Amino acid sequence: MNKGPVKGLAALKRMLWEENPVIGQILGICSALAVTNLVKNTLVMCIGLIFTLAMSCLTVSLMRNVIPRQVRMIIQVLIIAAYVIFIKIVLDAFLPQISNELGPYVGLIITNCIVMGRTEGYAMANKPIDAVLDGIGAGIGYSLVLLPIAMIREPLGLGTFFGMQVIPPDWTKWNMMVIAPSGFFALATFIWITRALKSDGEKR
Repeated sequence: MNKGPVKGLAALKRMLWEENPVIGQILGICSALAVTNLVKNTLVMCIGLIFTLAMSCLTVSLMRNVIPRQVRMIIQVLIIAAYVIFIKIVLDAFLPQISNELGPYVGLIITNCIVMGRTEGYAMANKPIDAVLDGIGAGIGYSLVLLPIAMIREPLGLGTFFGMQVIPPDWTKWNMMVIAPSGFFALATFIWITRALKSDGEKR
């Protein structure tokens, strides 16, 4: 029986685990590989994505009845780009060092499949409050994957956590942990573990 679209807080909760965009759909892995070598950069990226998702989904949902179907994807990209540009301006003004370290990856939020997927797949067909909750859920779900990976990579690779030394200086740093390929293996391992836990939970 068709239960219909998920609404309200259920729309948020399902994106945290059941339909997590990274674990379940393997979306947004570009930034997962690039920014998770430092926790502070990962946190800023996650906040930026949550903001973009929430505001883009809200705007698209509010405009869903007036957006011509033939050009809806173009309009969605323009809406997303407007919020990403705003984030970039704020970072340049208040966190210039982090903005410089993140480089082009902030701008790549515009083409992030998670954002495009939620605006097209959910916001275009649902009310604003549901669209916002769905977007926030997707952003938090993304963050719940990236932050743990960063919390492992930075201490092992640099001996720091949020830029503060947490491992003794005589510790041999795992330099490979701060390069992009290690992000790939860390992400793959994280997905493997979470999917195994999910499968085990379903069997019970």
